[in-house]
Amino acid sequence: MHKKSDKPRKSKNPATFPAKDDILAFIAASPGKVGTREIARAFGLKNAMRAELKRLLREMADEGAIAKRHNSLHHPGSLPSTVLADISARDRDGDLIAVPDEWDEDEHGAAPRIRIHTPRGTKPSEAAGIGDKVLLRVEETDDDGGIRHRGRVIKIIDRPKHRVLGVFHANPRGGGRLEPIDKKMLGREMTIPQGATGDAQDGDLVAVEAQRISRFGPPNGRVVERLGSVKSEKAVSLIAIHAHSIPDVFRRETLNEAEAARPATLKGREDWRKLPLITIDPPDAKDHDDAVHAEPDDDPANKGGFVLTVAIADVAHYVTPGSALDREALVRGNSVYFPDRVVPMLPERISNDLCSLRPNEDRAALAVRMIIDAGGRKRSHSFHRIMMRSAAKLSYQQAQFAFDGRTDDVTGPLVEPILKPLHAAYEALKVAREERQPLDLDIPERKILLKKDGTVDRVVVPERQDANKLIEEFMILANVAAAETLEKARVPLVYRVHDEPGPEKITALREFLGSLQIPLAKSGALRPAAFNHILDKVRGGERELLVNEVVLRSQAQAEYAAENYGHFGLNLRRYAHFTSPIRRYADLIVHRGLIRALKLGTDGLPENFGVPELAEIGAEISATERRAMLAERETKDRLIAHFLADRIGASFEARVSGVHRAGLFVKLSETGADGFVPARTIGDEFFRHDEASHAMVGSRSGESYRLGDTVTVKLVEAAPIAGALRFELLSAGRKGSSGAAFKKSHVPNPQRRPRGISISGKRKKPGKKQRKAR
Repeated sequence: MHKKSDKPRKSKNPATFPAKDDILAFIAASPGKVGTREIARAFGLKNAMRAELKRLLREMADEGAIAKRHNSLHHPGSLPSTVLADISARDRDGDLIAVPDEWDEDEHGAAPRIRIHTPRGTKPSEAAGIGDKVLLRVEETDDDGGIRHRGRVIKIIDRPKHRVLGVFHANPRGGGRLEPIDKKMLGREMTIPQGATGDAQDGDLVAVEAQRISRFGPPNGRVVERLGSVKSEKAVSLIAIHAHSIPDVFRRETLNEAEAARPATLKGREDWRKLPLITIDPPDAKDHDDAVHAEPDDDPANKGGFVLTVAIADVAHYVTPGSALDREALVRGNSVYFPDRVVPMLPERISNDLCSLRPNEDRAALAVRMIIDAGGRKRSHSFHRIMMRSAAKLSYQQAQFAFDGRTDDVTGPLVEPILKPLHAAYEALKVAREERQPLDLDIPERKILLKKDGTVDRVVVPERQDANKLIEEFMILANVAAAETLEKARVPLVYRVHDEPGPEKITALREFLGSLQIPLAKSGALRPAAFNHILDKVRGGERELLVNEVVLRSQAQAEYAAENYGHFGLNLRRYAHFTSPIRRYADLIVHRGLIRALKLGTDGLPENFGVPELAEIGAEISATERRAMLAERETKDRLIAHFLADRIGASFEARVSGVHRAGLFVKLSETGADGFVPARTIGDEFFRHDEASHAMVGSRSGESYRLGDTVTVKLVEAAPIAGALRFELLSAGRKGSSGAAFKKSHVPNPQRRPRGISISGKRKKPGKKQRKAR
């Protein structure tokens, strides 16, 4: 007898349309990616019936029967095979229970729980525990007490922090106090008794363990580690480094391996040293790992076309799989850039020397030669392992001046042979970009400039000119070429992916835009062009920055994954990072993949590296990227708070950048600094949060402060160590209708406003007499 298959039968009659149950059964039985195409193929649906299938799938999604993740359909609550998760509890049998680290409950419902299987014989020191952040291999199982996923720990990413980080302030009579660095702990200082200071000096960043929690007065603590002095702003990045456990000191074996490395030779490489490649970077760049060149294509069949070359430092030659350099690079994931320092992914011997494409020095590189037509569309490409010699090192401003006709001693001789062809090729790429219609957000990126002593000099918004955009377009095309080559060779890779916005975020965006009388279509495929149409409507107007920021907030976060679901923002089907292996581990993986695929050496991606291994790496380096972004942002907040600390009482022009029931978030026009206005300090009446209109509305007057409004604020408190600023509003809000419609019982007596409001907007703890009175 033949064994009966568990899979639902595929219809042999193309006229038979599947029922919802048939579709659910097919999704459940299919281990790989399932989308509209796969379902249509399985049930033999053609042409018009596919349109009806799409309508039915949308209906099922609205009903909550299916969910869409990464362009693939799933049962709601299902998970990918590799998940970053937080261990939150144990069940009755003692098994650990985890939940996904990132889960949108508004969009997908309650986060699914994962029961963790711990192999027998696991050492206690290596076992995961409650509070740990872990990377899990996950599989779906039968429902067991409401849990449908089982996981195995691949790696413990982070342990719970039982210690409090803060700055020690010494007491002349002995002991001292701890000022926490965490914004959530503002106002909750800790006493360090005499004898428990661990020899900490005034201004030291320290780790403290709580010793006693008192009902009266602050808790006591003991200094367990001195992490360095933060008396000056020059060391402010030290706070973020320790707060986020960013490795900033290389292991001895890693440094020894780097120092022992010798320059690559011409053996096994093509000699491209006569090709005048140049580097164009920010003026303060310390590593120069990409070089470019362009020339008109002499092929008569490609009139007006160009031959582009992008050469990237051959990091894979020096950082081989499994080496000490490789192991530490994976742990770091990427370089972290602070205003006062860089925490590199690789030691300086590699990043600033052997892999820095210095002018007139031989350097090993992995290059891609791309042929584009007059409209900027790529016709073909090829990868080469080469020896190159950079002809010049230019800054963006230097290159831009040359494009504009203002040359110097370096750029003058480069204009005709190098710079003009580069700019002409960029103009062609610009045409292709406009046709492709990537998401065209325009949000100014502020840069903090420091004085020699490490204090803030000023905050500037560097202008993005053709020189910047030229490099960006060359790099994007090279990244696409890398992804296409690896896919064609069937070599696994880590993609750079960006999902389309989720339905909940789109609904919220549509409601907000509706309040501005800007329509967003409810039907049809979602494409970046739809957002660009909205952005074009507000370009040059007073709402331009506001709408750009709200559209940005509606987008998903880009990440690294072994599964390709495209890059929504760039509007590309396949994309991978290839152009910065000095500072991103993902790019190093792609370089190794190309070496393996094209047989360019023996130091390529190991044959035993497949999709499961790269899925783990993708999850891990996505986490280190998010860690770096958070640390960089917090450091900028702290530097700005230091900068403004002596301007308490000063007034500033600002814009409402966020609205929450606790108050208003504001962004200063002058510096881009972010601060908070607690709701209880607004006006002389109760202000409620109107979520639909993104506003705080007065209960009596109807006066409102809305997202994007320009306001005048006064700085009333600065906490430089935490990077927090508190403001009060000086300007009146929008006039509105009377709030008499609100129930009187919902309007608190304004006279009962607490005497003190903390910087976080929370009510300060009442004294003993107040507690008794209540």
